Amino acid sequence: MTDNKQIKIGKLIPVMLCFFAMGFVDLVGIASNYVKADLGLTDSEANIFPSLVFFWFLIFSVPTGILMNRIGRKRTVLLSLIVTLFSLILPIFGDSYGIMLCSFSLLGIGNALMQTSLNPLLSNIISGNKLASSLTFGQFVKAIASFLAPYIAMWGATASIPTFGLEWRILFPIYMVIAIIAIVWLGATPIEEEKPDKASGFLNCVKLLANPFILLCFIGIMCHVGIDVGTNTTAPKILMERHEMTLDEASFATSLYFIFRTLGCFSGAIILQKISSKKFFLFSGICMLAAMAGLFISDLKIITYTAIALIGFGNSNIFSIIFSQALLSMPEKKNEISGLMIMGLFGGTVFPLLMGIASDAVGQNGAVAVMTVGVIYLLFYTLKIKH
Repeated sequence: MTDNKQIKIGKLIPVMLCFFAMGFVDLVGIASNYVKADLGLTDSEANIFPSLVFFWFLIFSVPTGILMNRIGRKRTVLLSLIVTLFSLILPIFGDSYGIMLCSFSLLGIGNALMQTSLNPLLSNIISGNKLASSLTFGQFVKAIASFLAPYIAMWGATASIPTFGLEWRILFPIYMVIAIIAIVWLGATPIEEEKPDKASGFLNCVKLLANPFILLCFIGIMCHVGIDVGTNTTAPKILMERHEMTLDEASFATSLYFIFRTLGCFSGAIILQKISSKKFFLFSGICMLAAMAGLFISDLKIITYTAIALIGFGNSNIFSIIFSQALLSMPEKKNEISGLMIMGLFGGTVFPLLMGIASDAVGQNGAVAVMTVGVIYLLFYTLKIKH
C-alpha cells in the first residue's frame, strides 16, 4: 500500500510541475501593461495581447482533444511544453509589437494544448470523487506561477543588479528554465493511460454542446476565464486611474489577486472534500458579486484592494468545479469534453476586448460592468450543479 502511494506521488509531482508551467499564461496580464507603457498603446490596443493569447483556445482546444486520442495525453502535454518553451525564448530578443504578438500567440497555443491534455492526464492518476479537489490543487500550483509573475517583472524593472538589458522581461528566461525541467521530468515519468476514446472528428465534438448541461458548463468556463483575465489586466489600471499610481506600484494589484486566488485554491482543495461543490460554488459567486459592488460604489483604496482579493478568492475554484462536473457528466467522452471545456477559455479573448472598449468609453467602471455580467451568469449556473 505504501509503495503504491509513493508511486502515485512520484507521478503526481511532475504533473503538478506542469500545472505550474500552465500558470505561465497569466504573465500576459502584467506583460501587456508593461508593453503598453513601453510602446504607448491605448487600453484597446494593449488588451489585444491577452485576447490574442486566448483566441487560440477557440482554434486548438477541440483538435487537441482529438489529437490525444491518437498520440496520448502525456505526449500531448510534452508537445504543449515545447511550444510554451519557444514562446518564452522570443521576448529575450526584444519587446517590439511583432515579437510580443508572436510570443503571446505561441504562449496561447501551448497553453491550449496543455490545459486540454493535462487535466485528463491527472485523471489517470487521481479518479472519482477526489478529482475535483485534485484539479483544484493543480490550480493552486498554477496560481503560484501566476502571482509570482508580477513580482518577478517588477523586480526586473527596478533591480539594481544587472538584468542583461531585459528589465521586466527577465521573467521569460526564468520561466523558460522551469519549462525545460518540466519537459525532462514528465518525459522520464511513466504514466499508464486509459484506452483512447473512440476516434471522433471536430463536428462530433462540437455536437456535444447540444447537451444543455455541457453548454452551460462551456459558457461558465468562458465567464470564469473572462473574469480571471479581466481582473489580471484591469486591477492595476483601476489603481492607476483612481489613485494616480505608477505601473510598478499598481502591479501589486495583480499579485494580490493571484495571492488570494492561490489561497482559495489551497483551501478549496480541502473544503471540497468536506462540503458539496454546489454550496462552495454559490459562496464563491457571492464573494465575486460583493467585490464587483465594492468596485462600483467606492473609490477608497482599501475597498479596491479588498474587492480584488475577493475576486481572486471567489474565482479560484470555479474552473475546477465546472470542469469536473462536465467530465463526470459524460465520463466516456473525457478527451472530447476536455477539448470543449478548454475551448471555453476563449472567454479570455471576448471579455478583454469588450472591457477595453468599455473602459476607453467610460473609464474602468465600464470594464467592471462587463465582468459583473459574467459573475451573474455563474450565480445562475449554481442552480444547475447536480451535487
